[in-house]
Amino acid sequence: MAKKSKRLRQAYEGIEPGATYDLGEAIGLIKDRASAKFDETIEVALGLGVDPRHADQMVRGVVSLPHGTGKTLRVAVFAKGEKAAEAAAAGADVVGAEDLMQQIQGGEINFDRCIATPDMMAIVGRLGKILGPRGLMPNPKLGTVTQDVAGAVSAAKAGQVEFRVEKAGIIHGGVGKASFSSDAIEANVRAFAEAIVKAKPSGAKGTYLQRASVSSTMGPGIKVNVGSVAG
Repeated sequence: MAKKSKRLRQAYEGIEPGATYDLGEAIGLIKDRASAKFDETIEVALGLGVDPRHADQMVRGVVSLPHGTGKTLRVAVFAKGEKAAEAAAAGADVVGAEDLMQQIQGGEINFDRCIATPDMMAIVGRLGKILGPRGLMPNPKLGTVTQDVAGAVSAAKAGQVEFRVEKAGIIHGGVGKASFSSDAIEANVRAFAEAIVKAKPSGAKGTYLQRASVSSTMGPGIKVNVGSVAG
């Protein structure tokens, strides 16, 4: 087992080993220990009672956080003509069609979210092996294959977060920055957890939301009372 750095050992001081805290208290402990020279990201991790290897237990979706993420997303849009103009006007960072496909095939992927109009999916489909593993493939269920490209771009820029459960049944996401107020982080965590609860799949059996923790980029992970997260 790797040894904790001196900085991380100091961060754990005052945190009772194995203890579980209410959400508000945990956020306070995380903020107090976020001492990096940059504005650390605050992340929540939720352990779910699902096995994502089964299609009816997959958990995936999007949520708009009330206070945003504090991160500036770069958005690419596959569109032509009027829809391309709408995407650009809404603040898309990259807009194109065949030219954008060639750019991506050449290894230039300088965006965090990819949106496409339905008529562009024949082109986007050729990029599945590139965009898929990176979680960038447009998907109608996530609102990233749509005629309303302006709305999709605006939502992404405003702090919309995509989530997807991992193999071990863990789902996580950035819910703000250490510079956010405790109330803003708490509201974002609750919104994230609420979206996960609403996305409960039909195949989930037993206790769905089992564990929760919060952490910062360089700080410790703190266990959180599940009832205080999705109460």
